[in-house]
Amino acid sequence: MTGISPKVDIAFKKIFGVEENKDLLISLINSIVSKEDQVSDVILLNPYNPKNFTRDKLSILDIKAQGLDGKRFNIEIQISDEADYDKRALYYWAKLYTEQLKSSQGYDKLCKAIGIHILNFTSIPETKNYHNVFHIKEKDNNLIYFKDLELHTIELNKFTSGVSEELSDLVGRIKTSLDIWGAFLTRNDLLKVDNLPKELNDNNLKKALTVLNVMNFD
Repeated sequence: MTGISPKVDIAFKKIFGVEENKDLLISLINSIVSKEDQVSDVILLNPYNPKNFTRDKLSILDIKAQGLDGKRFNIEIQISDEADYDKRALYYWAKLYTEQLKSSQGYDKLCKAIGIHILNFTSIPETKNYHNVFHIKEKDNNLIYFKDLELHTIELNKFTSGVSEELSDLVGRIKTSLDIWGAFLTRNDLLKVDNLPKELNDNNLKKALTVLNVMNFD
């Protein structure tokens, strides 16, 4: 594979995290979240998590956005495996959720926060699913009481597991809109804007490929 990979954070942010490509971010979010959390538009937020005290840890998110209904989204791309990534994901979610309230505001102002973590490694070997969704549930009856917490993991290496170097093999994996983005993030070298198979003939994908091609110009 040659050129800049969309999995590199600077490329990922350029493709999904700037105003002129906000439609691509909306498409990516909607391919991941449930029907009830779909967004028609988003506001890009400052990715710096504010420090309340000088000794607090500074964290910088890849992409932070807010839907028109107030729901917040953090989208992270992580290439290398780092220890305790589950704790990092939860920490980012906590910051995303708690920073909503200003002084004297009531807890009713808090909106759902959704963390989306796109990983280039296996973080959850216990399952073969490349997309997993996590909530807090009551242990005996699976009741979801704390509905504002939701975390997604997308392990790209599971998506490409067993896929050969042939485009036809990759196309055979395409069943959902998230699969289309999985193909873009993992095997964009096989995809040509002007010659996409019908399973990948998507306007958002074409735009993302065009943005990536421009980034690879001399």
